Amino acid sequence: MQIIDGGVTSPKGFKAAGNYIGVKKKRKDLSIVYSELPAKGAATFTTNVVKAAPVIWNQRIINSKGNIQAIVVNSGNANACTGEQGMIDTNSMAQTTANCLNLKKEEVLVASTGVIGVPLPMDIIHPGIEKTVTMLASSREASMEAAEAIMTTDTFSKEIAVTFSLGDKIVTIAGMAKGSGMIHPNMATMLSFITMDLNISGELLQKALSESIVDSYNMISVDGDTSTNDMVLVLANGAAGNDIIDKENREYEIFKKVFNYVNTYLAQQIVRDGEGAGKFLEVSVKGAKTKEDARILSKSIITSNLVKTAFFGEDANWGRILCAMGYSGVKFDTGKVTIQFVSEGGDITLIKEGIPLKFNEELAFEILHEKDIKIIAFLGEGNQEATAWGCDLSYEYVRINGDYRT
Repeated sequence: MQIIDGGVTSPKGFKAAGNYIGVKKKRKDLSIVYSELPAKGAATFTTNVVKAAPVIWNQRIINSKGNIQAIVVNSGNANACTGEQGMIDTNSMAQTTANCLNLKKEEVLVASTGVIGVPLPMDIIHPGIEKTVTMLASSREASMEAAEAIMTTDTFSKEIAVTFSLGDKIVTIAGMAKGSGMIHPNMATMLSFITMDLNISGELLQKALSESIVDSYNMISVDGDTSTNDMVLVLANGAAGNDIIDKENREYEIFKKVFNYVNTYLAQQIVRDGEGAGKFLEVSVKGAKTKEDARILSKSIITSNLVKTAFFGEDANWGRILCAMGYSGVKFDTGKVTIQFVSEGGDITLIKEGIPLKFNEELAFEILHEKDIKIIAFLGEGNQEATAWGCDLSYEYVRINGDYRT
């Protein structure tokens, strides 16, 4: 696998565009990704019972198992809790995009992100789509503009592109994501769009995505809120020319490894851009009885507001970590628990096999003063482990979300 400088246009046969059309006050707010070839589609969606109109539209399209060739995304307006009009407007976005690209509307996926409960300004959306389609290109600049156009409170765009070999063919997988707030485990909790020129069956593409999110997007948390809009959408157009992957063979395993890397990278980038975040936290639970126990425990720690605020204050309050583990629902022996903090400032053990240790407060402060911090909890009950990622919770998070709508 090789990481390259690229985005969603890096795989063969893909074009993209990002444009300012007026949904937001200033920044780019419409993005289109287009495959010149019919592509297999796969997706996962928010677990929130309140689902935005684009989520409902995309679920229907993905379940029909037809080919997909375009994704249209607006930012600045979530088109959520907008009733029947929201569904009409989503259908209209798909139809306008399809008309411009000589597609069927069922070949277009739609995404929206932004303020909830406000109807889309379709008098702006329609001509905006028509204009943006004329800007579609396969250039690096086009992918960067597309990634910029899906941002809301994000402070930087999130992109990745990698290549790898399957036999004598070079395959490329790329992606862009947005997310900064309303980020919480249990897929999906942000927007992520993946393009690839791999030749793979739709069934295996969906299987790979459903498995990949468990240890990537489902293991991140910024604030504990699961959004109404979020999703991961994947298009695979087969332009790399590899023999079709329709069995769980060696080629499938190679693909999965690279695919998981892409998804994990994008998930971590979302956390690094957490609203008001100053620290990137990695929580590893090791020595658990089962993988699921380790996942639950690590997510319980990373979603605790008391843990997050302790790291914001650079306070080595290991008791909050143990407390979060205790209410997770997982049974474990507290007498075997060891907790460590690790960063470029050093490493320190705060509790060993259930016994609190006297530790150097100055060293602890040096460790917690770093931007990237690892929290490691050893259970001593098995050989399973899992890792979750999150950030601290700051005054700035409250400021950003206190006036988000206005």
